[in-house]
Amino acid sequence: MSNVSDIPTPLALLPRAQAGDEQAMNQLLTGIVPYVARLCRSITHDDGADATQEALLAVYRGLRTLREPTAFYGWVRSVTVREAVRTVKRAGEERQYQRVEPGQEANPLDAVHISDVLDRLSMSHRQVLTLRAYGLNEEEMARVLSLPVGTVRSRLHRARLRFREAWQPSAA
Repeated sequence: MSNVSDIPTPLALLPRAQAGDEQAMNQLLTGIVPYVARLCRSITHDDGADATQEALLAVYRGLRTLREPTAFYGWVRSVTVREAVRTVKRAGEERQYQRVEPGQEANPLDAVHISDVLDRLSMSHRQVLTLRAYGLNEEEMARVLSLPVGTVRSRLHRARLRFREAWQPSAA
């Protein structure tokens, strides 16, 4: 009988997966699915499953190019964000998302309100805020979004303003 502690970590599987061990590759990809899916959902909303699949394929295809094993999670994050943004662009995603489903959180005045405010922003504003929340700087966001750094800075500035306006509507 095996337990959870018998399952190797993705970093332990990495050298074997890079060397072509398909079992190690499958275990590695299975181990990062929750992380990749969480990143994809935060960027794509409706297309999270498609983006997750595309990101996992990109990780599979590019894993042998990773030279520094300690950079694995940062590399996966980069690949995942890039694929999620591509998925959104392919889908022609500029639609506004409707309300958050009622009852998702116990306290709708807290967590749901943030999600609701984000959902009311344009996709380009939601993207830059999400990428910032995942720790990317303007230059990294520019590479991921295939935009000039100045455009990213401008979008980030406007996204923050729109978020603040929606979060704290004027008391007039």
